[in-house]
Amino acid sequence: MKKLLITLLSIFIIASSLSGCKSNEDIKVYKTPVTNTNFMFDTVTSISIYSAKKDKNPEEILGETINMCRALEKKLSKTIDTSDVSLINNSKGEPVQVSEETIELINLSKKYYTLSNGSFDITIAPLSEKWNFKNKDVKPLSDEEIQHLLPYVGMDFIEIDGNTVRKTNPNSQIDLGGIAKGYIADKTAEYLKSKGVTSALINFGGNIVTIGNKPEGQPFKIGIQKPFSEANDIIGFINSENGTVVTSGSYERYFEYEGKKYHHILDPKTGKPAESGVTSVTIQCENSADADAISTACFVLGAEKGIEFIDSLDGVEAVFITDSGEIIKSKGSTFEEV
Repeated sequence: MKKLLITLLSIFIIASSLSGCKSNEDIKVYKTPVTNTNFMFDTVTSISIYSAKKDKNPEEILGETINMCRALEKKLSKTIDTSDVSLINNSKGEPVQVSEETIELINLSKKYYTLSNGSFDITIAPLSEKWNFKNKDVKPLSDEEIQHLLPYVGMDFIEIDGNTVRKTNPNSQIDLGGIAKGYIADKTAEYLKSKGVTSALINFGGNIVTIGNKPEGQPFKIGIQKPFSEANDIIGFINSENGTVVTSGSYERYFEYEGKKYHHILDPKTGKPAESGVTSVTIQCENSADADAISTACFVLGAEKGIEFIDSLDGVEAVFITDSGEIIKSKGSTFEEV
């Protein structure tokens, strides 16, 4: 279920020179974007401020933003023992009191679980952990192992009452990794805007969020990687203005066993890597958390059912790259092939 992590080296942000740009009296355009590069959520992150109100200190804003991100990570990460997610996973069926942010994110996950007919499911955690895609020196799970864990999967096992969460199946586990990064990217954008930032680019391991346009007035141009390209070739671009671009794909995290590739995006119904005929799905919409869930669901659904799913949603566009290299995009997509 883990969403594709596009590294900063595998996505190109095309930005025009800022020389000669003029700003209004209240806005300062930086000749070189003020940038913070960090490591959070098990990935490289980058926040670049291109312009902000003149009375604002961009370095100070970035420092405050990173502190906010780390505070959210401490609540939402599965790998932090004291996080809300760990408290839920370690419970044996008793109600667990958690933060407002955790409740919000689980409710959003439930929404997309229902809308996608179970193709996006944060309770896939027992299986994704057992598959252990972080380790290249592994072998596929046996059918027996999968069938043992599948009964623990299903959002119906997660109940929410106010600010408490209860598992009706004590063996169920959740992993917000497929949606939390997008959620924190959204919160980052909200915070930057509240601090007077008028143009910025946020890249959280491939979750791209843009604030405004580039200072010269053009939208940010986001490069989409060609699947399995060793040279990180770009297959096309998407224009983004006050929105997000997120890709889920099979080529960033996988292992090979006896000549077959096993990727990290699991089908919650089978417990195995999804075999839907697509290699990557790129989603463009307003919020990155939504794009996280939608991209994973569409990868599991495949191009035909995925396009039907996209058409049922407002303000969402998609680009599918099939196993054969065919590009299929929704009607309103701004994707431009190179």
